[in-house]
Amino acid sequence: MKKYTPTLLVLFTLIGVLIGIYISGNRQNTIIIPTQSFNKVDELMELVNSCYVDSMNMEDIIEKTMPKILTELDPHSTYIPAKDLETTNADLKSSFSGIGIRFLIEEDTIHITDIIRGGPSEQVGLMPGDRIVTINDTLFVGDVCNNNDAMAKLKGPKGSNVKLGIKRYGEKELIQYNITRGNIPVKSIEAAYIIDDRWGYIQVERFAENTFAEFIIALARFMRHKCDGIIIDVRSNGGGYMGVAIQMANEFLTKGDMIVYTEGTHQPRNIEYANGNGNFQGIPLVVLTDEASASASEILAGCIQDNDRGTIIGRRTFGKGLVQQPFDFSDGSAVRLTIARYYTPSGRCIQKPYKKGDDEEYALDLVHRYERGEFFSQDSIHQNDSLIYKTRLGRTVYGGGGIMPDIFVSSDTTDVSSYFSQAVSNRLIQQYTFRYSDINRQKLSEFTKYEEMLAHLESQNLVGDFVNYAAQKGLKPRYRQIEKSRKRIERSIYANIIYNIQGMLQHVRYLNTFDSTVLKAIEVLERGKAFPRISDKQYTSEATIN
Repeated sequence: MKKYTPTLLVLFTLIGVLIGIYISGNRQNTIIIPTQSFNKVDELMELVNSCYVDSMNMEDIIEKTMPKILTELDPHSTYIPAKDLETTNADLKSSFSGIGIRFLIEEDTIHITDIIRGGPSEQVGLMPGDRIVTINDTLFVGDVCNNNDAMAKLKGPKGSNVKLGIKRYGEKELIQYNITRGNIPVKSIEAAYIIDDRWGYIQVERFAENTFAEFIIALARFMRHKCDGIIIDVRSNGGGYMGVAIQMANEFLTKGDMIVYTEGTHQPRNIEYANGNGNFQGIPLVVLTDEASASASEILAGCIQDNDRGTIIGRRTFGKGLVQQPFDFSDGSAVRLTIARYYTPSGRCIQKPYKKGDDEEYALDLVHRYERGEFFSQDSIHQNDSLIYKTRLGRTVYGGGGIMPDIFVSSDTTDVSSYFSQAVSNRLIQQYTFRYSDINRQKLSEFTKYEEMLAHLESQNLVGDFVNYAAQKGLKPRYRQIEKSRKRIERSIYANIIYNIQGMLQHVRYLNTFDSTVLKAIEVLERGKAFPRISDKQYTSEATIN
């Protein structure tokens, strides 16, 4: 994951959590809106339709009214128009139909950053660094080029065709490609590797249809290597299917251990227990969380913490303890309706407080946490003393506002300057690194490991080159601030170039070499402190590592 300044991090976090809508299982019920019913809403619609002074588009009124009704319930019940349903569900599916590329839009043009192996684009010869200039013989650059329209034009039914006009570096003329769309796998785990030949690290990006299968494959690889411990990273994971989180937790718990239970006014209590068939019940375990870890991520972290099965490290999670179930309407639209709350084994609901009808204040909660200093100091976090619960060992945990980690790791912003913040917010680092990667792609592609590429990049004085590039784009050099942020700028440049050339796995491996949360996890594992213990004194996070 790329590093951002604190303000941007809060914004991206909000977006990520909203995308990671928490869904209870895969059940879908079709609801047909009744043509006649006896309530004021229907009566009002009929009255407007038959008596209002102007002609009205009643379908448009209903589309605008549905979301407003749901905002009066809770922050996570939501209405999805028919035109948006496929896109909304795509992140949790195991595949989609498309051409098999990853791209960024820079300078009003689609830049291909990666070609998915085995996909249609690889088969016809598209390459990273290619620019898409025309789609189906129509120019697609400039103001018309935006992410939503690009996705809509590139995706399509399996077997359908799309014609692309490609500008390739060093070629004078556009190269034309006819591509037949096919099924493209959506991976939930792109970074799983072994640290220091001892610790298995898994970064879980979402809890989707294929996540558990990918998870088991990664764990099996770790076990073949005889790993001494496992780190599960669910930072910035906004959630997904609850059933997947239950399956993952089951791998680490003994028979009869409670994983989670759900309950609602119209939903009787449903308790999920470990079945005892997990293959990793005794291995040391650490789970990494932050303020963007939500719903299914919190189920996993909460059950591990409450069962004293492993150590949670990082920052307080988002606090989403409401269960949504999908209901489809006959016109292709749908609602995700909150039907229950979920509770961790100790009995706590980690849903943070909200006021019905005040979604704006709820959405700003992470901004308020940032302003209070919660990302930087554990002392700034105030738990609800009326919602105290106990883990199996008797450690104190709190409900009503996310999962508080056993070991808090602050967000380090000591080297952030206004120069660096402007460079990030104006996307200058991203633009510079993409341009550098494009120009030097042949040389950079010779390196197979990030360490080899890093050694080459460190000899190139890229910070100085970037400062000159940024000045040409209007960001004047401020050398004192540049010096303050030099290491951060340097690392951001290297991380982006590694991602552009070698992909997500090598990108994450590089970032983890100086990630303070990952380094703390390694320290805990090396000291044999992954299994929580309680002393005669009141349990504190420091007691876990001292």
